[in-house]
Amino acid sequence: KIICSYSDASATGNTLAYLTVSTGELEEIPIPYETFGAFDVRGDGRLGALGRSAVKPSEIAVQDKAGEWVTKRKSSSLELDPEYISQAKVIKYNVGDDRFSYMYYYSPRNPDYEGTEDVGPPLLVKTHGGPTASTSSSFNPMIQYWTTRGFAVADVNYGGSTGYGREYRELLKGNWGIVDVEDAAAAATYLSSRGMADPKRLAIDGGSAGGYTTLACLTFTDVFSAGCSLYGVASLEALAGDTHKFEKRYLDYLVGPYPEKKDVYKERAPIENLDKLSAPLMLFQGTEDKIVPPNQAESMMKVCVEKGIPAALEMFEGEQHGFRKEENIRRCLDGEYDFFSQVFDFEPAGLPGDFKKIRIVGSL
Repeated sequence: KIICSYSDASATGNTLAYLTVSTGELEEIPIPYETFGAFDVRGDGRLGALGRSAVKPSEIAVQDKAGEWVTKRKSSSLELDPEYISQAKVIKYNVGDDRFSYMYYYSPRNPDYEGTEDVGPPLLVKTHGGPTASTSSSFNPMIQYWTTRGFAVADVNYGGSTGYGREYRELLKGNWGIVDVEDAAAAATYLSSRGMADPKRLAIDGGSAGGYTTLACLTFTDVFSAGCSLYGVASLEALAGDTHKFEKRYLDYLVGPYPEKKDVYKERAPIENLDKLSAPLMLFQGTEDKIVPPNQAESMMKVCVEKGIPAALEMFEGEQHGFRKEENIRRCLDGEYDFFSQVFDFEPAGLPGDFKKIRIVGSL
């Protein structure tokens, strides 16, 4: 037998099972987690796993002799009242006439407040990195941060994401900057057309490859009212030349061979098409980022200032591609929220007492 896991596109979690190779029979293994990571098989057949739930942080658990799962170590001591936790709903939605995409939709949830009945909530569309990775429905405090503050969140697994079969995964082949952008924009349009989001308050964010999709959505579509890029890729040519060895030929798959397809790299690069950018933009960038050099964020900011587009740029000294310091991670989260509060004109709640407001250049 082989221990395996499989997913169903209509469900939020994965299923753990024994696979009998000779017959192809699957025997489900009960496990109290929606998703799970690394596994260990002990000499007596008991299993250990890194389990992830929809309502609490991930933890390491081991089966006892009776087969029950016992928690051995938690990744965090954080505990939230379930009344404040928004759980994901899987939504399959059309993108144009010929294909579909998937998202996890989180509605606003805070028992201490009520939203207005005549208009939908502001929406934050989140675009994962990779870009051929995926997001999951497991507990993520970064999402609960928004839903407890009145935002709906759409965590999109755009075409090219893993977990939906080979055909879906290969949608991004040669189409990075097209399929992901279409799917992110279509998610916002789908939700706003059904009253699940306010069409006048549609925001998008992402980091790294997700930052590229964010910048591309703001540049090549007019769906979003604002966006936030965290160390996002603005120049595909620069990424092709500077990326690390492990992903050296990655862009050949995602865009095309370089320099043979140089024209495509320019056509899809936000930094090469800044004349099309029109929505307010928040940028967070590390000063020592070797994958996305700081001058890309600085160039984006410069053009926003020249065009009179409301924008803000915060640089973190010593940070690289992906922020590591706790205070900087918190600053990004609170700063993005404050930025959207200024753009969408609402009073932010729950910010630290010593919080310094984001300085937006350009009139709102």
